[in-house]
Amino acid sequence: MSSDIERQADPTRFGTEAFYASIGRAFVAMCAFVPVLFLVEFFDGLSGHRLDQEGGIRPHHIDGLDGIVFAPFLHASFDHVLSNSIPLILLGTFVLADGGARFWLTTAFIAIVAGVGVWFLGDANTVVVGASGVIFGYLGVILMRGVVGRRLWYIGVGLLVGLLYGWQLFGVLPGDPDVSWQGHLCGFLAGLVAAILFRRRRPRPVEHADPLSLGPELS
Repeated sequence: MSSDIERQADPTRFGTEAFYASIGRAFVAMCAFVPVLFLVEFFDGLSGHRLDQEGGIRPHHIDGLDGIVFAPFLHASFDHVLSNSIPLILLGTFVLADGGARFWLTTAFIAIVAGVGVWFLGDANTVVVGASGVIFGYLGVILMRGVVGRRLWYIGVGLLVGLLYGWQLFGVLPGDPDVSWQGHLCGFLAGLVAAILFRRRRPRPVEHADPLSLGPELS
């Protein structure tokens, strides 16, 4: 009986009330966060996109290192924000549903690795902004969780994401000069690593003593 209660209370077990509640809370949280990006872009427009210039990542420039922190919140236009919104909500929901602390650690790790990768590998004459590095990181997290999580719903989500956004994987390769493939690639790789580093640890099975045993045997 107690094992059934524990299963129902496990937010990672597909089909349980705790699972659906966790997904619902995560979805609402991600939907609430996206308007913040639009608000930042609104003020960026009022400033003549000065926020992009001062808060974006400037590869190979020491004064552009702070962009590693600020760039994911900045975008080149409202269209840029809009194109990132749906995958950010969808992928972020499944990453956040696995736990708030794990989500923040994962997001910070991805943002830092993607940002550092852009700073080292990017064109020194560009300014890089946008949340796409984090988005690709979330994609990597979900796909890897299908392997390390050993849960069918993780694998199902990974397959679904692959079908819906698999074409975005081409964004990790050099192509459009206006797209930071370096951020996409480093973010995706960071997501794969983060899924392993911050995976949910399974409790070790407890060995139950023989109820008929009254103590150690004497010989």
